[in-house]
Amino acid sequence: MRQTWRWFGPKDRVSIDDMMQAGVEGVVSALHHVPTGAIWTPEEIAQRQREIGTRKDGRGSSLVWDVVESLPVSEDIKKQKGDWKAHIETWKTSMRNLSEAGLETICYNFMPVLDWTRTDLAWERPSGARCMRFDLIDFAAFDIHILERAGAAESFPDAVVAEAAERFAKMDDARKEQLAGNVVFGLPGAAEKFSLADVKLHLAEYDNISEAQLQQHMIDFLSEVTPLAEELGMRLCCHPDDPPFPLLGLPRIMSTEAHYRKILDAVDLRANGVTLCTGSLGARPDNNPVEIFKALADRVHFLHLRNVSIEGTEVMNSLYEDEHLSGHTDMVAMVAAVVAEERRRKDEGRADWSIPFRPDHGQDILDDIGREAQPGYPAIGRLKGLAELRGLYRAFEHELVAGKA
Repeated sequence: MRQTWRWFGPKDRVSIDDMMQAGVEGVVSALHHVPTGAIWTPEEIAQRQREIGTRKDGRGSSLVWDVVESLPVSEDIKKQKGDWKAHIETWKTSMRNLSEAGLETICYNFMPVLDWTRTDLAWERPSGARCMRFDLIDFAAFDIHILERAGAAESFPDAVVAEAAERFAKMDDARKEQLAGNVVFGLPGAAEKFSLADVKLHLAEYDNISEAQLQQHMIDFLSEVTPLAEELGMRLCCHPDDPPFPLLGLPRIMSTEAHYRKILDAVDLRANGVTLCTGSLGARPDNNPVEIFKALADRVHFLHLRNVSIEGTEVMNSLYEDEHLSGHTDMVAMVAAVVAEERRRKDEGRADWSIPFRPDHGQDILDDIGREAQPGYPAIGRLKGLAELRGLYRAFEHELVAGKA
């Protein structure tokens, strides 16, 4: 398990020096300032590599850019409208440029409109820690009463609709504005920032696109880019939907093991793989991330290890980002399964036997509070998660434990 850390570039409040002190082995980054659909040039890629390789005082760091997250897939590609064919060619050009710079792993997603959705970005826990939260009642209030999406009320159970109306009636203007901003925040560091009007326009573009159609569009995209990835010796890995259930009337196509299996079987090349995110997949009670990993292990190219606690038994629930060893996913069993898969790959002689992982998200604790880092990406909270995961990994690798496996 190669220990990596997400970095959003020079504006990130968590620095290269911070990552080195955390004992990180590699960096997960992207060119967030490059507009979606534009080419990632060799010059821009090299600049990001230099930034990762340089400390604040100008000395070299020991870190390298290991994983790309994300090379964005444009809305035109997802909808197969407008410049979608040109955008695929651009994506392939960017992939070639990344390969020439020595990068081998590209994480991406195929979620329509928004890359992830939360209602709170700094929800206070009893300990005083802050975390991200998806509150189903707040989200329904946003969808029905703030966004005023046509047919929104039919997307939720009657009890949720009633509670949402009561909660919305008690919201002041500041909370309404905050809630709307949180919901449309999207991927931290992304170039796009959506207004409510933008969201409505984008949602309307998907009115006639079913789950099956969106799946076919993804298969068409992968049929174009995966053979090139295979030729270049690169690995493509799709991140699951976050959260993994339908929102805003949009189709969800990467929320379950069955969803992944359909895509992997349709484009059956090893380069077409999985970003196994235990937090996203673990956000619905009928998903077991450990068993999903075991089922798809041969094609898992990247791991996001985080945990969420679910508040209910339905597929659509409230949830919050818990500590890494707490929540829905049995993280001890997860790390044990990863170690077993790495041993299997090593025995096969695979060059990619060591699977990169990052301690995805984290609670704001101690001096994280007030640092104003990207939501979900504090320094100390992630360091705590990394230390816990590193401890598990080293325990399973130790001869006292490994000999009993």
